[in-house]
Amino acid sequence: QLQLVESGGGLVQPGGSLRLSCAASRFILGYYAIGWFRQAPGKEREGVSCISPSGGSTNYADSVKGRFTISRDNAKNTVYLRMNSLKPEDTAVYYCAAAYGRGNYFTSLTGADFTSWGQGTQVTVSA
Repeated sequence: QLQLVESGGGLVQPGGSLRLSCAASRFILGYYAIGWFRQAPGKEREGVSCISPSGGSTNYADSVKGRFTISRDNAKNTVYLRMNSLKPEDTAVYYCAAAYGRGNYFTSLTGADFTSWGQGTQVTVSA
């Protein structure tokens, strides 16, 4: 069974930075598009960013463009989400998810397109 484990969340002040990691076990991450999603209390899940299997294509929600950067190191079986200039509204549980067999340029931000999900990591942006 596919396993994804997120790490790197925590408490940070507004304007600060964090780097989230999504590590895979029991499968080769390079075959999968990986998306990052987030869900704040009382809100619907939101697609944040996605990277294609090769890393050649990326996609970002408008709310994070210019502040967040997704990247992957397939040799380490890990995908990263670098988050800069964090705002209180970025507070949420962040999840990574995997999608297989959707093509080399697949970068969806729709959760229903992803079949395997991690347990999430909490990000809190507060003074």
